[in-house]
Amino acid sequence: MRDLLTLRYDDFRKRLIRQFGSEDIASETLHETWLRLDRPGDAGQVRSPPAFLMRVAANIAKDQQRAERRRTKRHELDEVPDVADPAPDPERTVEARLDLQKVEAAIAQLPKRTQAILMASRLNGMTHQAIADKLGISKRTVLYELKQAVVFLDARLENNSDLDCTDGD
Repeated sequence: MRDLLTLRYDDFRKRLIRQFGSEDIASETLHETWLRLDRPGDAGQVRSPPAFLMRVAANIAKDQQRAERRRTKRHELDEVPDVADPAPDPERTVEARLDLQKVEAAIAQLPKRTQAILMASRLNGMTHQAIADKLGISKRTVLYELKQAVVFLDARLENNSDLDCTDGD
């Protein structure tokens, strides 16, 4: 069998490359086949030695691919715990909700037109001129009220004891 493997090595290699798509797999498989032919075993009467060698080599290649997939899966599993969960933890979620309630409460204390200017600018991304045109006021008034709103909100949120929004909201 070893003589046949040596004699038809190139043919077996080409067939394995076609079957598995890799020169490395083909070479490693044929090497392993050579080593296994030295092991004692009862192969019985082999009717077609070339087919037998090809079957042995193909089985070895499949076993190697399965083992490589298992190693890859294990390696991926080992790396999973190192990945941080991007979702906020429950404490941060509650904290963010409370902060949002504080912001909403502070905005609610602004005059209605100032609220509209703030929302149009910060949430809707409207230009100052577009806000002025929409509300029928000057661009300068929009800038002034927007600045006043930001100063007011900064002060309120910095001293948030004025904004108790956890008592029934």
